[in-house]
Amino acid sequence: MKARKIVLVILILIMAGAPVFAQRIIKIASMVPENTAWGGALNRMAAEWTQACSGQVVFQIFHNGVAGAELDVLRKLKLNQIQGAVFSSVGLAAISQEVMTLSVPFMIRTDDELDVVLSSAKDDLERLMTSKGFQVLAWARAGWVRVFSKAPVHVPADLKRMKLGTIAGQNELMQAFKTMGYQMIPVDITEMVISLNNNMIEAVYQSPLIVAGNQVFGVTKNMMNLNVAPIMGGLVMNTPAWRSIPDRFKPAILEIGKKIEKEMDLSIIALEKEAIDTMKSYGLVINDLTPAQIQTWYDDSERAIPGLLGSTFNRDLYNRFNTILRNYRGR
Repeated sequence: MKARKIVLVILILIMAGAPVFAQRIIKIASMVPENTAWGGALNRMAAEWTQACSGQVVFQIFHNGVAGAELDVLRKLKLNQIQGAVFSSVGLAAISQEVMTLSVPFMIRTDDELDVVLSSAKDDLERLMTSKGFQVLAWARAGWVRVFSKAPVHVPADLKRMKLGTIAGQNELMQAFKTMGYQMIPVDITEMVISLNNNMIEAVYQSPLIVAGNQVFGVTKNMMNLNVAPIMGGLVMNTPAWRSIPDRFKPAILEIGKKIEKEMDLSIIALEKEAIDTMKSYGLVINDLTPAQIQTWYDDSERAIPGLLGSTFNRDLYNRFNTILRNYRGR
């Protein structure tokens, strides 16, 4: 009789529409503005994940950096105050420095080359992140680092004569450029325009999206038309949160993550092109390089980078990526 009563109570609750399970809330922090293609994609992903978990796990996105800067978010992740986050290369490198090996200057040169490297190395990178206590749910490209300058830049010697601004958190790139002989000046991203106007710096290497969003192009009227390094992003969850999700839901969560990953890749390509086109309409000059000039950048980097292996960049990953790229370029 007691069992029959319990069953009856459950049936009544179901008919009344009340949940008979405890919901698990997964809070995910993002620096990305909600009113962007990326913000929309994250909202769709959260909704699809919640649906795939039959509402037993609910995913909530906290956009616009309301959870703090990336390193603050990482601290909260480790304390389980939030359970997931969208990170740029800076945040990913704070978890596992090896990820920054993808951004060795002038090593990976095109979107196709990045595809080839990621298709081979993504599983290993994810295992590295897992060993540090984080599950990667999706990777995302965040565009390419470019050089923006007051005067035109065509060869390394042009840029080495300038004071080159770098923002906090980009330690690996800063060390690489310093080793190559550049005059590195750390500046806060919010003070980049002031520093340029005061001639404290004369050039920056940065994403076109950040240069456009912060109006840096109003002072740096030149953009060198050469990819310096890819900017990677990723959506990760801390291990305790990932383990708390029933195993039967995890394949669907990972599959949805891969689908949204492709959407974000396409959107960032479109956004970067739109940002460059907009800056051109306001007077930005694109400085095209000859094949010989391009080669000087590659040669300059290849001379300096070996001295950074084992400290700034992971030696084994660098050698592996280089082998993949040589084979790809030699086809």
